[in-house]
Amino acid sequence: MKAALKAALNGTPWQRCQFHLQQNAQEYVTKAHLKTKVSSNIHAIFNADDRLKDFVKTYSESQPKLAAWAEENLPEGFAVFAFPEANRKRLRTSNACENMNAQIKKRTRVVGLFPSEESLLRLVTGVLVEISETWETGKAYLSLN
Repeated sequence: MKAALKAALNGTPWQRCQFHLQQNAQEYVTKAHLKTKVSSNIHAIFNADDRLKDFVKTYSESQPKLAAWAEENLPEGFAVFAFPEANRKRLRTSNACENMNAQIKKRTRVVGLFPSEESLLRLVTGVLVEISETWETGKAYLSLN
């Protein structure tokens, strides 16, 4: 996906969902009693990205795989810091994309079997147009001020 983003939209920053990064980190925690602490530490990193070095140092001996993973992957959740603070809360997760995909899935599941690829594309396009119109005319998801 990174390569596709760079090829199609060269100047667009890569931002991974901070919620999913936090969930993925749990796979690298080998001691159950540390899971909550690691989760809150990562949450703190996403509120102040300069805390990553302290996190890596803290866990480098007791949880080396977690420390290595965090050093490599957590910076992918920092692109949001380049945007205005008012927009960061909505941009730090992939909730908007997940909601859109859920709406498409909900509408296509009702049909079940499509007679052709074109009919599927017509339905999905219609759903996306509805979502777009809602975003354009409804309550602003992001403030440009």
